[in-house]
Amino acid sequence: MQVPLIDLKSQYSQIKPEINQAVQEVLSGGNFIGGSVVKEFESGFAKQSNVKHCVSVGNGTDALYIALETLGIKEGDEVITTATSWISTAFTISQTGATPVFVDIEPNTYTIDPSLIEAKITNRTKAIIPVHLYGQMADMKDIKSICDRHNLYCIEDAAQAHFSVKDDVTPGQLGDVAAFSFYPTKNLGAYGDAGCIVTNDEVLAEKCRSFSTYGDKGNSFGINSRLDTIQAAILQVKLKHVDEWIEKRIGHARLYDKLLKEVVQLVSPSVIENSRHTYYTYSIRCEDRDDLQAYLKAKGVTTAVHYATILPLLSTYESLNYASVDFPVAYKHQQETLSLPMYAELTVVQIEYVVNCIRDFYN
Repeated sequence: MQVPLIDLKSQYSQIKPEINQAVQEVLSGGNFIGGSVVKEFESGFAKQSNVKHCVSVGNGTDALYIALETLGIKEGDEVITTATSWISTAFTISQTGATPVFVDIEPNTYTIDPSLIEAKITNRTKAIIPVHLYGQMADMKDIKSICDRHNLYCIEDAAQAHFSVKDDVTPGQLGDVAAFSFYPTKNLGAYGDAGCIVTNDEVLAEKCRSFSTYGDKGNSFGINSRLDTIQAAILQVKLKHVDEWIEKRIGHARLYDKLLKEVVQLVSPSVIENSRHTYYTYSIRCEDRDDLQAYLKAKGVTTAVHYATILPLLSTYESLNYASVDFPVAYKHQQETLSLPMYAELTVVQIEYVVNCIRDFYN
C-alpha cells in the first residue's frame, strides 16, 4: 500500500467542478491582478478568522516580512522567537536587519515557552514572534501579557494554524498582526504561493497594504507582494470546505491517538485544554526516528521531519554562538520528531496500515 504524506490530487478531485469554474471565470474576466475576487477572499477569510482586516500578499514569508517592516523593526533591534520553526520565521527578522533571539519550546506543545521569554528581553527588544506550530496555538494570553508589560509588538506566525483556537482566541485576535501562508500543503492552501496578514487594527492594515504595493506607489518604501486573482478564486472555493476538512483531520488524529496508545516507544501530539488543534501535521516523537522513517518508506508510507535542525543551530546563525545546551527541549525534539501522513482524505484503512507498520518496526 502507498500512503503519501499529503494527497492534493485527491482533494482536487473532490472539488474539481468548483475549482475549474472559479478559475475559468477569472480567465474569462481578464482581470488577473487584484479586483473583486481578491477583495471577496480577504473579506471571507477575515470573517471566518474572527478578525476585522485581511491583507493578502504573495506568500507567508512576505507576510512576516511586511509585518516586521510596517511595525518599524530595523537594524540594531532584537526580535524574540521560538527555536523550533520553519526558516522563514528567523530569516524575515534578519531581512529587516534585526537580530533574532531564540527561546526554547514547551515539551508538550512544541511552541515557545512563555516562562523563558522575559529573561531574553533587553533594551533592544522590539517584538516577539510566537509560532503556532503544527496546528496548535502558542500560549497567546501569557505572551500578550509579556508584550504589554514591556511595550513590545506581537507578530503571530500562524502559517500552520488556520482556524486553530486556544482559550477562545484565534490567530490575530491578541497579537498586533498574524501572518498566514497559503502554501499548497497548508490546511487552506492555494495552487501556488500565497499568503496574508490579519489584524484588528485598521491603520496597521492599511500600512501593511501600502507596503505590499510598492509603498503607496513610491510615496514610501515598499515591495511588490500581491495575491494573484486566480489564487484568490481557488482559495475562495476552498474556504467553503476548510472547516469540514479540519474536522476530518481532527478525527484522523484521534484515530491515530487511539491506535498508537500502546506503542510505548513514541509520544503522540498533545492537545491543550480548551483548544482546537487543527493538525497541519500529525507529528509524533519516537525512538530510532531515522530507522523508523526508512522502514516506513520501504513499506510505502511517506513521512517528514519537521524540522531536522532547530533555527539557532543553522549555519546561518553561527555568529550568534548558540549551542544545543541552550535549547535542551528543542534539541531533543529535533532528533525525535516525525510527521505521519495527515490530510482530510485519509482513510481508516490507510491509518491502520501506517500504525501496523509502526508496530511491526518496534516489535
